[in-house]
Amino acid sequence: MRDALLATVTEEVAAVQAFESLLVDEEKALIAAQPLPALPAIIENKTALTERISILEKTRDEQLNALGFPSGFVGMEAAAADDGAIAAQWALLTAAARRAKQCNSNNGVLIRTRMEYNRRALAALQVAPSKSGFYGPDGRLPGA
Repeated sequence: MRDALLATVTEEVAAVQAFESLLVDEEKALIAAQPLPALPAIIENKTALTERISILEKTRDEQLNALGFPSGFVGMEAAAADDGAIAAQWALLTAAARRAKQCNSNNGVLIRTRMEYNRRALAALQVAPSKSGFYGPDGRLPGA
């Protein structure tokens, strides 16, 4: 059963690292002048990886319980305390998760900044210009 837990955690590390890589791609797309073409595929892949990570986490919790450990962080800490291979993979997983969390937070800031920029640009476009000095719908200056 410990081998199954190790395999699950190892697979989880790979999934979280792939998710982290997608977050880096997302950041590049958000910084680009025209992010739209790349974002839909990135979001689709992020959704699939999030689902995969969730399934792996549930599997890991079931395996921990079968070994007599509690679920979650506490159980993994206990399992890692007496198994070096599990401890190594657990350290990789927690480090990758921390990096992914930071990347995700950074991307959130970029998204909010872009949304605010777009909101302001739309507001500026919606301001009605004064009538004087602008051509009317007929192509003539008002009063001319």
